[in-house]
Amino acid sequence: MNSFHWAGLPMLVASWLGALAGILPVQGAVDPSEVGRRIDRELPSLEVLYRELHQRPELSYQESETSRRVSEELERSGIAVTRRVGGHGVVGVLTNGAGPVLLLRADLDGLPVREQTGLPFSSNHRMTNDLGELVPTMHACGHDIHMASLIGSARVLSGMRAAWKGTVVFLGQPAEERGGGARAVLKDGLFERFPKPTACVALHCNASLLTGSLGFVEGFTFANVDSVDITVRGVGGHGAYPHLTKDPIVLASQIVMALQTVVSRETRPGDPAVVTVGSIHGGSKHNIIPDSVHLQLTLRSYTEEVRQNTLSSIRRICKGLAESAGLPPELHPEITLANEFTPALYNDPQLTQRLATSARRWLGDGRVQTLQPVMGGEDFSEFGRTADKIPICQFWLGVVSPEANAAAVRSGKPLPSLHSPYFQTQPEPTLRTGITALVTTVLELAPAGP
Repeated sequence: MNSFHWAGLPMLVASWLGALAGILPVQGAVDPSEVGRRIDRELPSLEVLYRELHQRPELSYQESETSRRVSEELERSGIAVTRRVGGHGVVGVLTNGAGPVLLLRADLDGLPVREQTGLPFSSNHRMTNDLGELVPTMHACGHDIHMASLIGSARVLSGMRAAWKGTVVFLGQPAEERGGGARAVLKDGLFERFPKPTACVALHCNASLLTGSLGFVEGFTFANVDSVDITVRGVGGHGAYPHLTKDPIVLASQIVMALQTVVSRETRPGDPAVVTVGSIHGGSKHNIIPDSVHLQLTLRSYTEEVRQNTLSSIRRICKGLAESAGLPPELHPEITLANEFTPALYNDPQLTQRLATSARRWLGDGRVQTLQPVMGGEDFSEFGRTADKIPICQFWLGVVSPEANAAAVRSGKPLPSLHSPYFQTQPEPTLRTGITALVTTVLELAPAGP
């Protein structure tokens, strides 16, 4: 994702007003100015809601208050709501005659990050994590924008039933940041207890794309994400007598260096892969050789072939280096694959092309971009991996103000990324664009017809 310079907000406003005035051709008989008027009426209260959500982020699997607020807002829009799906998940169903079933998803959870944006509505919220530690929380990934956009689309679609036909399922999904929320709601019967979607759509904030813009990626969009723990074992002893030990720190260092060859020498050129050692811990004192060292890795790939090759290479390297160090089999490194695996997200090309084309009609060519895939993870992928093989599309929503972008260009400093304590969004026109994108997705895929 590359940031770009925009001359200023007036161009954005002019483009928006031009679209609403009907200068841009829009499919069907829907009056674009009517969509705009309805969004305008909702924006003030939605921005209040966004700030409320921003100030009280809740950690994954603990989103009880967030779930309650999303449920209340959907119910006020006349939508039938079921709570506690897959934990704190919220499912709202809006039925409007016969037609396609479309699932729109927003994620509920925040991150254990201390916000440092300096915004007047910054989060000072704290929660107790799984380890019993009191930690600060922040919506450093834009889930507050996602939720407000979902609720805004529910309000608009509920009031425009003459413009579309079918069913919309509004999903407030828990635990996206931990990679388990989508599996949890599916396991709890999302596609059995509620209308089964013909397509699933979501948006996600983009920390380098200008507000008012959308970005689309066909095919692989997010990566397989594996978390791997390696316990490197040895024989500890006194630092003055290393010949009487089997030093796991030396072995761990050799493993870290050898892992760098997995991508460069064991993965076919052109196949993206990442092997990152994010943590290494061992020892307690200057003159003590420890019994063990612990490594934490993140692995990224798109295809299952590359994923499995990476995992097998890691196992082989660890075993081989342990043998070369003279360690018996019972002291070979222990490799554990964490259960928070997030599979690669594949945007259905036909669905993505259709939504991108529709977005260009509504917003204009200059506000819709084709972007490159990234190595981040997103469990929205799970909704396209069931036996039904439902087409899915997750697109990017720009959140960066022209002023922040211009300052970054002048200084040469990168914009704060997602998950950064400095990450922030510009609510307007971000919310307007997000709501427009979700509403027009339904108008495109489930039109009322002639």
